Amino acid sequence: MAEPEKLVAHIEALGADLAEAKRAIATRIIGQRAVVDLSLAAMLSGGHALLMGLPGLGKTLLVDTLSTVMGLSANRIQFTPDLMPADILGSEVLETAADGTRSFRFIQGPVFCQLLMADEINRASPRTQSALLQAMQEKEVTIAGDHRPLPRPFHVLATQNPIEQEGTYPLPEAQLDRFLVKIDVEYPDRDTERGILLATTGTAEAKAHQVFTPERLIEAQKIVRQMPVGEAVVELILDLVRACRPSDSGAPQVVRDTVAWGPGPRAAQALMLTVRAHALLDGRLAPSPEDVAFMARPVLSHRMALSFAARAEGAVLEDVIDEVTSRITRIEAAA
Repeated sequence: MAEPEKLVAHIEALGADLAEAKRAIATRIIGQRAVVDLSLAAMLSGGHALLMGLPGLGKTLLVDTLSTVMGLSANRIQFTPDLMPADILGSEVLETAADGTRSFRFIQGPVFCQLLMADEINRASPRTQSALLQAMQEKEVTIAGDHRPLPRPFHVLATQNPIEQEGTYPLPEAQLDRFLVKIDVEYPDRDTERGILLATTGTAEAKAHQVFTPERLIEAQKIVRQMPVGEAVVELILDLVRACRPSDSGAPQVVRDTVAWGPGPRAAQALMLTVRAHALLDGRLAPSPEDVAFMARPVLSHRMALSFAARAEGAVLEDVIDEVTSRITRIEAAA
């Protein structure tokens, strides 16, 4: 079989597995299709996701369900102001053997897993938040001078309450940039909420079943990187990211007037990966401009910021991203 034909066969087989995974997730997560797709896209791209939503919208349940369906070992950390880096990474303890000799033994922290849920990540101090930086970027941690690799694959799904800010520490831009996507978890519509009521208040609790294995997920991440991307989509990604930088000569006036700083090259890399993953989740062999438009908000919104004057005037960053995306897409379509 020729190489392109092999790739098509691999993509189609992976698409079938992902369809089954989404059905398994739907047994516990009712509605929230976009949230599920974005979470899976982050994992297929080998990255991390920041879930933004009010309490009670199913963020913890989603992470628990994903760990089951994807076959990953999972740990959960409740971030609090008194949480210390050692509570996440682990520490060395001095032990005395039966013969009286002493030696240090490393006790692994909860970060040594394949899927880490960092619950209310912004409640921990900056020092503790920074303990995750190396783990998220390099997939290893350094303790007492020793580099300790984390299990593969390794993903962080963090949650944050966008409303309650008392007793919280804003995530620094360097850490926000480590998240491949930011996912807004919204209130369900009436029909979805009715389904949740009927499904969760009875005597039986829905169970999800395993579809993937860690090895299959790693293989899937390699397939995503092999998916072809058309030149038009590549140019659209570049045009969109660069148009969101107020210092760029091609930035539209709305960006110059409202944006303080824009996304860096990592945003373009994130779009390049996630549009492939989203196309795959939709059962297609290659991404389209519609995939770029769908992923624009999740990839860009935490990698840029409004100016103080724009915030004072009530500007909304997501609206700016939508306007720029619509403008760039129209230009590309007319070209």
